[in-house]
Amino acid sequence: MVRGTSVALACLLGCRGAPPQDPKDFNLAAMVDSLRPTVERATGLPFRGPTRSALKSRDEVREYLLTKLRQEFPAERQEGVEAVYRLLGLLPDSVNLKSLLLELYSEQVAGYYDPETSTLYGVSGADPAALRFVLAHELVHALQHQYLPLDSIMKLRSDADQQAAAQAVLEGQAMIASILVFAPDRSVLDQPGFWEMAREQVRAQSSSMKVFATAPLALREGLIFPYLDGSEFMRWWDSGHPGHPLPTLAELP
Repeated sequence: MVRGTSVALACLLGCRGAPPQDPKDFNLAAMVDSLRPTVERATGLPFRGPTRSALKSRDEVREYLLTKLRQEFPAERQEGVEAVYRLLGLLPDSVNLKSLLLELYSEQVAGYYDPETSTLYGVSGADPAALRFVLAHELVHALQHQYLPLDSIMKLRSDADQQAAAQAVLEGQAMIASILVFAPDRSVLDQPGFWEMAREQVRAQSSSMKVFATAPLALREGLIFPYLDGSEFMRWWDSGHPGHPLPTLAELP
């Protein structure tokens, strides 16, 4: 799924000790297959079927993102959201929200899972070490889709709060699981200051992304929220629901 990205945390955990890889030797399907067992262990959920994967060029990804933004922000919704943000002083008059979101997503995305095609996509030319972390994260979404109707959940445009809450659950579980793929000792998540360090790391790494660094604060925090705050929620969920690692559709907040 593409609504922000976990690329920044790849620098926190995913890229540590990752050997360089010649792009000519890159095999997306092999990388996805190698990650499936560790993703199952990290989530506590077994895959119920295979995972389709494919590479896309950056131009193809940009066109995909543009199509998604057109669906999520038809003219009337874009005008409404922009009007509210400007009224609250969160968005300058000179900024076109849809255009800025397209630039933000295009700048950050290295891979994504598309529920509509049930396919995990990697972006051609992405750094293999960072891509491996992103694929682990997005592979969790592929796994979630075998238990929840992700395509329907992410189309809850009539209730933005409900959509944001569901997204935080999905991204939070995926963030925790992708960290555990590369740091299998679950106790790392409970170390004092770990999540505060993660927050600071995300913000520090994101500041090196030109578009993200100059985007309005409300958008920056909105992109980070589902990953970090969703992780906090899912840590709470895990503590009270042993053996039940993912809320059902009826249990989503």
